[in-house]
Amino acid sequence: SNIVKMNKPISWHLAQLEEAEEIFDCFTLSYRSFGIQRRSDNGLVLREWAPGAEAVFLTGDFSKFLGKNSLGNYTSPKVDKSPAIKHLTKLKLVVLTKTGEYLFWISPWAKYVTKTLDSVTYDWTHWDPPQRYQFQHTRPPRPSSLRIYEAHVGISSPEGKIASYKNFTRDVLPHIKDLLMAIMEHAYYASFGYQVTNFFAASSRFGTPDDLKHLVDTAHSMGITVLLDVVHRHASSNTEDGLNYFDGTDSCFFHGGSRGNHSLWGSRLFNYSSWEVARFLLSNLRWWKEEYHFDGFRFDAVTSMLYQHHGIGQFHFWGNYSEYFGMHVDEDALVYLMLANHILHKLYPQCITVAEDVSGMPGLCRPIEEGGLGFDYRLTMAVPDKWIQVLKEVGAEDWDLKNIVHTLTNKRRGEASITYAESHDQALVGDKSLAFWLMDKDMYTNILLATSTSWVSNEFGHPEWLDFPKKGNNESYYYAHRLFNLVDIEHLRYRQLYAFDRDMNLTEDKYGWLAGCQSAVTTLNQADKVIVFERANLLFVFNFHPCNSYIDYRVAVEHAGKYKIKLNSDELQYGGQGRLVQDTEFFTEPMPFNGRAQSFLEIMRLLKNMALKYSKRLNKS
Repeated sequence: SNIVKMNKPISWHLAQLEEAEEIFDCFTLSYRSFGIQRRSDNGLVLREWAPGAEAVFLTGDFSKFLGKNSLGNYTSPKVDKSPAIKHLTKLKLVVLTKTGEYLFWISPWAKYVTKTLDSVTYDWTHWDPPQRYQFQHTRPPRPSSLRIYEAHVGISSPEGKIASYKNFTRDVLPHIKDLLMAIMEHAYYASFGYQVTNFFAASSRFGTPDDLKHLVDTAHSMGITVLLDVVHRHASSNTEDGLNYFDGTDSCFFHGGSRGNHSLWGSRLFNYSSWEVARFLLSNLRWWKEEYHFDGFRFDAVTSMLYQHHGIGQFHFWGNYSEYFGMHVDEDALVYLMLANHILHKLYPQCITVAEDVSGMPGLCRPIEEGGLGFDYRLTMAVPDKWIQVLKEVGAEDWDLKNIVHTLTNKRRGEASITYAESHDQALVGDKSLAFWLMDKDMYTNILLATSTSWVSNEFGHPEWLDFPKKGNNESYYYAHRLFNLVDIEHLRYRQLYAFDRDMNLTEDKYGWLAGCQSAVTTLNQADKVIVFERANLLFVFNFHPCNSYIDYRVAVEHAGKYKIKLNSDELQYGGQGRLVQDTEFFTEPMPFNGRAQSFLEIMRLLKNMALKYSKRLNKS
């Protein structure tokens, strides 16, 4: 039975699309026919959709006004040798409105836009290099476990400046995996890339399109899967260098009136019921797959797409089905997401799609054939919020482990999810990172290896929060950087934290617990602050007590045999105190405990975590 009830099934929408456009492959490759295209004889073809305009003209460095047509269609004379418009020529569309006003805009299909330091708006710069970038490396196979690292190109340098694609390729790729955030062109740098102005243009503040292609190509050579954070919920309200009022009306790409404006974000909301908006957005996905070889997408703000209330004021979704379905669901947006997932997975079977959704709508990550929306994964957005809340508001001795475990395990069965300990939402709004909340002033005073403070942190413990230059900080780049260089300094402890993060990922790569079945929590001791759980034939033991360690602590297990330590955060190389012998063997005994038939006594002299690998055969580790 269908999980999602719509007036028309998705097959009907696909049939309508194919009837009008022959096949959806051509429909979603419209970036090859819209905007400016060079013909085989070097002549020019211009095609724009501007239904509310009286006429559209093309102008630029090469000439005065050219062409006039209500749809913006124009074909230049035949050119024998050089292109009709040269590479890097500055261009403008001139839209004549019904009221007789001339508006100077950038084509919605522009592939490259640039601006000078003293300019407020962007210029449309024609991108048509004599030689196209040739990719050298194939995409890596789709991983069974996603270990995602969020990365922003602009803040990837240790210097207080806007870093480049080249810098990222050279200095950062060796350190990180698997995600590239928001690189579509956005005029306002401090929007984090979520107020897009030009959907087909890679941000020029980081370099050229070829620089980005080289970045993705190099990542593939390292076996790194690269996902693009795609923003199809809304667009910047900019006019001259954005989509807003493109044809002189407020309803060209967006809903007209109040429905087309996001009350909190100040951005314009796409009208998914429009055939040409579907063409634009679906072709945008194909563009990033075909032109830049991205391996998949993290769809931003899916909750805001699914509901006409956009999630505003919905502080909690309690699981009542009336919250997920009914009159407040935006069926046009829902159909668009289903179409996007259907087309991406049909044309690129290895493609990965991730939904940033806080609502937990049932079926979001189930196949479209079942009535689901077809996403591969949902982000469990509550988890990073929970960790920040715990660190900010609760002392370590008062942590509510039951509440923490509930948040970590509150997922829909049968739908895959991705859980972050920390995401950019927590670290990029002037707040402190997890590392900073844990370490506070020790981040500066106990940074040398000779100090004795133990740190618990993800990654390498970046010493400061991250923020973009804006009026609130006097346009400073001081916090708009990322000190990856700290992990290479031998006498500092950042390299120890980084080493643990690296080895944790390598251990997961070996045992694959992220793709394993649901965790079975066997110990949740609030007084001792101890959590023990089993997953993917591994046993995880955590002691969160701020000062207590334990001797002869009984641990319940499902399988009889011998257990050995595979990852121990108390090792000296991770900045621990080396209180455990790494090759210690733990033998089970048939003593029932906490609902398990087997158990063993385990010495926990650490304040962090361990992962133990079991073996049913006692003579094999």
